[in-house]
Amino acid sequence: MKVRSRAPRNIDGYRRDRTSAAKGAGWARRVSLFAAGVIFLSGSPAQNTYNTQPPPHSIILPDANRLPDANDLMAMREQQEKTTAGSFAAANVERKKQIGEDTTRLFKLAMELKAEVDKTSKDSLSLNVIRKADEIERLARGVKEKMKLSIGAN
Repeated sequence: MKVRSRAPRNIDGYRRDRTSAAKGAGWARRVSLFAAGVIFLSGSPAQNTYNTQPPPHSIILPDANRLPDANDLMAMREQQEKTTAGSFAAANVERKKQIGEDTTRLFKLAMELKAEVDKTSKDSLSLNVIRKADEIERLARGVKEKMKLSIGAN
């Protein structure tokens, strides 16, 4: 078995060898690419000058990085209390409005239930009467919970 060499061969079977002109062309090409890269990266001297002086004023203001003192903390607490007091007041107004609407509806349902119970006999209740009583009970519990929330926020 013959061991083949890595060099390519001509048609005759002899190894092809690069001529000295071809070797020189490869070397010249590498040198010219290196020179072009150096010229490209170096640029003109005017472009590579850096400003070594610090800016005339500080970019980050010292007030932005300081911790709040006692006066600032007090002002922030007062602002937060005003905001929460305002939101509690608005929520209480809305709850009172809902309680008024639910109470009116509760009164209306109670009057309808009384009228229906008066129409029926002593021993029988209709399914409609039981449903209304259940709805009145749910509505009364909702009003009670809303009243607890209103009183607790003050």
